[in-house]
Amino acid sequence: MIRLGILLLLVFGAAARGAEPVFSDTGPDATAYGALAGYPIGPRLALLPQEFMVGTYSHWAEKYPQRAVSHAAVPSVLRRTQGELALSYTFRGQAHDLADYLSRHPATGLLIARNDTILFERYRYGRTDRDKLLSQSMAKTIVAMLVGIAVQEGAIRSIDQPAADYVPDLAGTEYGRTPLRALLHMASGVAFREVYDTPGSDNARLGQMLFGASGPGPARAVASFDTRDVPPDTRFNYAGAETEVLGLAVTAAVKMPLADYLRSRVWQPMGAEADGSWTVDNTGQEVAYCCFNAVLRDWARVGLLLAHDGAWNGRQIVPRQWVLEMTTAQAAFLQPGAATKFYGYGYQVWLLPGDGRQFALLGIHGQAIFVDPVSRTVLVHTAVRLKASGDPAAAELIALWRALTVK
Repeated sequence: MIRLGILLLLVFGAAARGAEPVFSDTGPDATAYGALAGYPIGPRLALLPQEFMVGTYSHWAEKYPQRAVSHAAVPSVLRRTQGELALSYTFRGQAHDLADYLSRHPATGLLIARNDTILFERYRYGRTDRDKLLSQSMAKTIVAMLVGIAVQEGAIRSIDQPAADYVPDLAGTEYGRTPLRALLHMASGVAFREVYDTPGSDNARLGQMLFGASGPGPARAVASFDTRDVPPDTRFNYAGAETEVLGLAVTAAVKMPLADYLRSRVWQPMGAEADGSWTVDNTGQEVAYCCFNAVLRDWARVGLLLAHDGAWNGRQIVPRQWVLEMTTAQAAFLQPGAATKFYGYGYQVWLLPGDGRQFALLGIHGQAIFVDPVSRTVLVHTAVRLKASGDPAAAELIALWRALTVK
């Protein structure tokens, strides 16, 4: 049960502001983020200057080709509290609240919901509830959801099959020999160095091959990483190439584009209120490890779907057992503190340490959806942090999240 003190943080009364969306034209370091120029959309660069981050992360579809994911005919209902959440939390010995957090950190959107009810919804830097906000690597969890649905439908017979069973172009390669289960765990054992803000890293090379005019196509791109370090499913190593292979396998298994499969199996059944879009590479294949775009409330619906173990809008959309497996460490090396110093890993989803089952969808520069299935609480955070990783703001967001879900 949630402590009474947490419940009392909902402030009601004639003087209290309701939990309607609140918009602001500014945010921390707004001038440096391009406020005076109207938050411009930047050039097509892997490493964006600060002045282009806000505009680009909310208008990604204007830079890269997309495949649309159309919304539901009737959106699922998200209610609102009569009073806005007034949450206090402690970080490094100092007391803070939500307004203080937003005044110091470059969040473009922050939404908190419990069950089917929005408690808090804010937008900064001139962003609105109509802007489609970039997922970065949160898209990886969407791919895992689609794998589970494909297994239930029989399109994928077993996640213990090697990837080449579904992607023949990977036959004879190390990724082709890797079971789908190991790919879901980010544990193929194939050498892949994912380092952000470094032009020569493997993830940068993969992106260049996928988006370059003379790229070899996605299967050959991932096949170029063909050195095995360790056996499959023995060591965690976060690598976008793993998700790219999963995306290719699902596409082949279900015989339709990932975006169409998402639309028919998840986006419309969960009652999305707006169209989403998925970035495609130079062959028209969705980039599985990245770059899905959606409005903040639809990101909240994705989180709430997972908070309800795959059920939402009156139906079981993702198999319940699959969601439980997705969000549980399946081996000692995947436990929190073992996979990384803090997080554990499930099927393309990050696991939080602690007694209860909590997990997160995460993307670089501050994209996050935190989920607590016990209290069915979800926090959605989109941002333009300058650091791709290692930002101390990430620890403060965890402290905020803990205050929401303390038992």
